[in-house]
Amino acid sequence: MKLQYWLLIILLGAVWGCSFLFNAVLIREISPLWVAAGRVSIGAAICWLVFFATRKKLPTDPNLYWQFLVLGILNYAIPFALFPFAEQTVASSIVGVINGMTPMTTVIVSQLWPGGEKATWNKVVGVAVGFAGAVILALPSLGVGASAQIIGLLAAFVATLCYALTLNYARRFAKVEPYAVASASLTGAALVSVPIALFFSGIPIITRPETWGALFGISVFSTSFSFLLVYWLLPRVGATNLSLNTFITPISAILLGVLVLHERFELIHILGIIVIFLGLVFIDGRLVKGWRKAPA
Repeated sequence: MKLQYWLLIILLGAVWGCSFLFNAVLIREISPLWVAAGRVSIGAAICWLVFFATRKKLPTDPNLYWQFLVLGILNYAIPFALFPFAEQTVASSIVGVINGMTPMTTVIVSQLWPGGEKATWNKVVGVAVGFAGAVILALPSLGVGASAQIIGLLAAFVATLCYALTLNYARRFAKVEPYAVASASLTGAALVSVPIALFFSGIPIITRPETWGALFGISVFSTSFSFLLVYWLLPRVGATNLSLNTFITPISAILLGVLVLHERFELIHILGIIVIFLGLVFIDGRLVKGWRKAPA
């Protein structure tokens, strides 16, 4: 694979890792529901600009648009609200690591999904190891009075389940123009998120410049740019190579959480992160195959 593609995959993982920093800044002034609503609304607008600028064509099948709505709810509206909700009680870096468990929840959902990819031995081991790491991460939150942190961790985990469902559901769009899928599904997410945010949180009031900056960053870079880059990279590098950004996103979230937000890690958190990364190595499989071939 070309060096430029490797660099773009690293960039993609880093940009997605930034979203947890942006969430942490945004929830200081607006609710998690408005974080999601603002992110998908601005992201959709930018995707439509790119869509029409590149002269793409919309699908003619009207049934697809209900499916785009479902995709938007599962892939954007729900997880984009759950992650900032989790960060109200859990450090952004830890939430970023939980997000890195998406390949593990995907293995489970794919196993149960009709026509889904069946798990191999290394993926089963990876899931077991990854969940052991998640339990280790959660141990400091099991003390008296820490129920809010447990709820936050569960919210982040449910968000990864939404992504896992989406990865299987989105197979039906294999022959649909990718930019149309991104633009229409983000619009569907906005149509759902904005009324819900208005009903439960009222009209948002933003007074801090850093809030506007975070909203711009998460909408432009962590949403529209990143998903458009995914669709550009996918046919060039393949799904397996593209999935390597899963290793970069938690690292990016950890570095930003420590350096910018001054979040602190306990030794048990570091242990949990190492175990989760080991689970990701097993699920990816390439290093595992190399280890098995080495004795031969």
